[in-house]
Amino acid sequence: MTEVSAPPILPAYLHPLVRAFLDAPGAVEDALLQYGSPAHLVFPQVFDANLHRLQGVLEQRLTGFRICYAHKVNQSRAFVRTAERAGLAIDVASEAELAGAVGAGFGPARIEVTGPKGEGFLRTLIGSGATINVDNLWELRRLAELGADNAGVPVLLRVSGFPGTPVSRFGVPVRQLGEAFEILAAYRDRIDFRGFAFHLDSGEPVERVRAVENCLALTELAYEHGLAPTVLNIGGGFRQVFTADPEAFDAYVIALRESLLGRGEPMAWGGNTFGYHLDGGAVHGTPVFHKYANTVPADRMLADLLDTGLETHGGRTVARIADENLLELWLEPGKALVDHAGITAARVEFVKETADGSILVNLDVSRDTVTPADQEVMVDPILLAPAANSATATADSGPAGVFLAGRLCLERDLITNHKVWLPRRPGPGDVIVFPNTAAYHMDLSAATASMHPLPPKLAVTQHDGSFQVCRDHDYEPAPERHEVQ
Repeated sequence: MTEVSAPPILPAYLHPLVRAFLDAPGAVEDALLQYGSPAHLVFPQVFDANLHRLQGVLEQRLTGFRICYAHKVNQSRAFVRTAERAGLAIDVASEAELAGAVGAGFGPARIEVTGPKGEGFLRTLIGSGATINVDNLWELRRLAELGADNAGVPVLLRVSGFPGTPVSRFGVPVRQLGEAFEILAAYRDRIDFRGFAFHLDSGEPVERVRAVENCLALTELAYEHGLAPTVLNIGGGFRQVFTADPEAFDAYVIALRESLLGRGEPMAWGGNTFGYHLDGGAVHGTPVFHKYANTVPADRMLADLLDTGLETHGGRTVARIADENLLELWLEPGKALVDHAGITAARVEFVKETADGSILVNLDVSRDTVTPADQEVMVDPILLAPAANSATATADSGPAGVFLAGRLCLERDLITNHKVWLPRRPGPGDVIVFPNTAAYHMDLSAATASMHPLPPKLAVTQHDGSFQVCRDHDYEPAPERHEVQ
């Protein structure tokens, strides 16, 4: 008898608390029955556990630091309230986020405003007391012009264009800093210059170290202009770990690449190449899903950065240099704080076969409700065990390779353009869970096409071994932290 090989899979890492919730009999089903499907579920206690790990790294190495939760990563009020209760600062990027932060209890001294800002927003910020992370020279000039004498508007200067770093749309280019210093020096009674910041899109450690080195040099240059910066803001971009099995991930990618060359079972929908290009009988390039291969957690990435010795500073570490120069290190984690702190649950509406024999599992959710449009989710969704009275309760068809389709009348609304192997063929009413959707996936581009309502957002907590679910907006954190491992 020929042995049938196991299908390639992409097992997702799940936080133990989330795993316990999914395993609790009826927990997900009860939430969907009460609040509707699909639904986003967030876990504030996992957010708090992620925060503990980052704080541990910082406390071991630095005298002065500030964590600013990047609000844009998720609109959840539960996360914002958890951050406020934990004593964090918050990074907001719009007037609505600013209002949400103030409403959640953040005072101006704990609010940083980042991103591009128009005239109206700048006028709102003048006199607010929030620290303004300036994106460009126009913003800086307008703050100087709008600010009253002795206003002391707190400002960070976001810098970009470091040697060897890709061009970014954010920040003041290094070549323009002479002009920036002139403005800061001329309006020192109106602007309280606090230090430098940078934004990196890649998250590559070598680029972050290069940016830190350049900002330290700029700090010395600022002293020469009579300025006294006390802050170095290293931004966010700390990576997530999605996969529970790096070897299985690599094996899936190998099988996918082979299938693109026409070898083995077809695994891509509609000719999708996932950012690869085919040439000369080989697959080349970097796929759009490369971030899912990461195995370095955010706390280790942060520790590695702070422990890096800089040759330009006699080999002293980044952390030591910051302390010796009395610089308070700021960071703006978003993804790192909500990593594994959110899932999205949806129901199967029907299952069909296409003209080429592919199996489509249609869900009551659209692609851009669970992932940004330019990404491919390279972790397997979880097919929950059917309820006892479900039509699929006794079905045992074995592993089924399927594509997940969304509810919009658009050909492109494929939730997975790669084939996903589920433990069985699902049926109408079954629940499928998408892991780790809290970071941008839930809110960045959720569709309301065809007048579909946005999924409700729910907060899930565990106390004394039992789970409680409430609407996200109604969540209030406990007065004291509850340790979650």
